[in-house]
Amino acid sequence: MKLMKLLLIITIVLLSGVGFAGQTVDNVKAKGFVQAGANGDLFGFGKPDEKGIWRGLDVDTGRAIAAAVFGDASKIKFIPLTAVQRFTALQSGEIDVLCRNATQTLGRDSELGLDFAQVNYYDGQGFLVPKKMKLKNAKQLDGATVCVLPGTTTELNVADYFRVNKMKMKPVVIENNAELAKAFFAGRCDVLTSDASQLAGIRAVAPKPDDYVILPDIISKEPLAPAVRHGDNQWKDIVNYSVLAMIEAEELGITSKNVDEMLKSANPAVQRFLGVAPGNGKALGLNEKWAYNIIKQVGNYGEVFERNVGKNTPLKLERGLNALWKNGGLMYSPPFR
Repeated sequence: MKLMKLLLIITIVLLSGVGFAGQTVDNVKAKGFVQAGANGDLFGFGKPDEKGIWRGLDVDTGRAIAAAVFGDASKIKFIPLTAVQRFTALQSGEIDVLCRNATQTLGRDSELGLDFAQVNYYDGQGFLVPKKMKLKNAKQLDGATVCVLPGTTTELNVADYFRVNKMKMKPVVIENNAELAKAFFAGRCDVLTSDASQLAGIRAVAPKPDDYVILPDIISKEPLAPAVRHGDNQWKDIVNYSVLAMIEAEELGITSKNVDEMLKSANPAVQRFLGVAPGNGKALGLNEKWAYNIIKQVGNYGEVFERNVGKNTPLKLERGLNALWKNGGLMYSPPFR
């Protein structure tokens, strides 16, 4: 009898959780904006500028979602979250979507009850060290003091790396990204480890960026993607295809500057994508101009990349794995039809 009651309670909890998750689109529309979890202190990905305006690749991902839902990329509010806070905030419903350089893993997909959308940045973990140490590779870090964020794949990966290579390390664990960087620049640790893109962002705001170098070693795969709560297929589809729309637009040659002219295109793929030929909007429960609004207001993936982290920014990142598939990268969208 007690077992039956317990099973009933568990069933009710699970069903209520699914019901909660399934209401995301309606809840977002009712309040009039998307609530997104963001980094808050990572230059190039998620951080307010000197005027308080949020900037970054992850920020633009969030704005693309708002443009898809509301036709207005400004209808979004960003909540700064640490690595430890981010998943709890999503699970509890404090945010609608997590746009905060989070790595998709099996455990997070299953045990944490999350769904990851299309990857918006393919990354890998690396090491940032002072140039004066004159290190050539990570194998020379035996005995190093290592600055690392808790609650991340980074923390687990670096422990595995040192163990496998029979090396010793002393971790310095600090929850806040900005404080971790300060500790590193102040000399509290020999090396800072994180996703290579984060290291580029941290180095870009260093007192003397040229005094630091990112070692060539990449020790992990870090597919970074927006995340939503498990169980809400419509919301997952909207978030997923908002990212894919930016990738597809780049492949089709549609930019924020030529999107209005492209409305006249005779290409059926362009007509379907921009909503001239209806169908895609209805399939997602959105206005047929949803993809047009993303590109007009936010830009295609190439524009977003170059604006925030590309070679003409302080991060100076090459496209690499984040190039379109036809250019040797991994960015690939399924057909929009």
